[in-house]
Amino acid sequence: MSQQSLNDPEIELLIPEKDVEAPELTICVPALNEALTIGEFVDWCHEGIRSAGVIGEILIIDSSTDKTAEIAVSKGARVLKTPKRGLGRAYIDALGYVRGKYIILGDCDCTYDFRQIKPFIERFREGNEFIMGSRFRGYIEPGAMPPLHQYLGTPVTTWILNIIYSSQFTDIHCGMRGVTKNAFLKMDLRSQSWEYASEMVLKSVHLRLRTVEVPIRFLKDKEGRLSHHKREGWFSPWKAAWINLKAMFIYGPDFFLFKPGILLLTVGSILVFGLSLGPVRFGPITLSLYWMLLGLTLSVVGIQSIYMGILAGFIFNYEGTRRGKWMNVFSYNRTVLASLVMGFVGSVLLVPLVLSYVRNGLSLPAVDQSSHLAILGIFFLIAAFITFTFTLLLHATDIYTKNVQGKSNDI
Repeated sequence: MSQQSLNDPEIELLIPEKDVEAPELTICVPALNEALTIGEFVDWCHEGIRSAGVIGEILIIDSSTDKTAEIAVSKGARVLKTPKRGLGRAYIDALGYVRGKYIILGDCDCTYDFRQIKPFIERFREGNEFIMGSRFRGYIEPGAMPPLHQYLGTPVTTWILNIIYSSQFTDIHCGMRGVTKNAFLKMDLRSQSWEYASEMVLKSVHLRLRTVEVPIRFLKDKEGRLSHHKREGWFSPWKAAWINLKAMFIYGPDFFLFKPGILLLTVGSILVFGLSLGPVRFGPITLSLYWMLLGLTLSVVGIQSIYMGILAGFIFNYEGTRRGKWMNVFSYNRTVLASLVMGFVGSVLLVPLVLSYVRNGLSLPAVDQSSHLAILGIFFLIAAFITFTFTLLLHATDIYTKNVQGKSNDI
């Protein structure tokens, strides 16, 4: 039996004769020309479901040109026929057809052992929302993973993600993972390709989902089967790594903007304020006006980085707690008043240099205390302008995101 999607005429759901009623679990897996392995994979899923003692369905998102769909349906799986639009898009398409409370994702090439899904079900029933499989904590069959991936690519990118997000994952590229349907909906995945894997992990951190890892078995490809990376050529793994790193960087504003901004502003402010009354000597070293200009530069870059980091974090704060915090800190009336005060102070500090400039026949005098005070004044003027414009952008973003969320809730 088949059902055509009303929302997308290119999507068709194939339902097996012996369909499962009211499943608690959905095994949701994309497929692209996997006729060689799909039958055994579905058998493995049935075995894993029985072993875990759970009512489960198998949902294959298929974009194949071979007999993958027919074999899967004959084995008792539901098949969602979709155009080939990317791995991430396959999961986005499937979400509306997932009936289970729990979802286990993976590959249908029999490299992930779906006969052993019981640990996932146990972790779900303990209240976990996101469950990462870990090949490194489990078993990797010799020859299953290229040495470049096993000893360099996966460990290094996992380490980078853990550093950026203060997480403790051991295998961020493992395709076998579990997520509750509610958490999957909250993630609101947007990635169309390989980067969906990193987007899921990063959003699990941003959403502060209850997360755990379970060891899994990772097996070699069946004889005669080529992995998708090998099908697409030698550059495919490097491309996948690059787009996953891109996702890490885009979703990591605290690491790349906010925290470095605090450091730059701190160092810059020490130089600007410390030298505002004139040069300072430390033994043979003299910190002069040029050091103060360096401090001004660091401070401006620091303020800008902090504000961009706040804005990015504001957008990525899906649970809403950070948004309320920053809207309170940068309340419109208080922040605009503070900007006006800083602008006034900056203007006053520039007055001595302006008067000296006029008295010297519209030419700048030699560097003196008025020069140092003027740099401090410029600091306040720049800070006032950036803070004011940032506050406008922050409040505009708040209005926009609320409108978008309101429309999403109405759908």
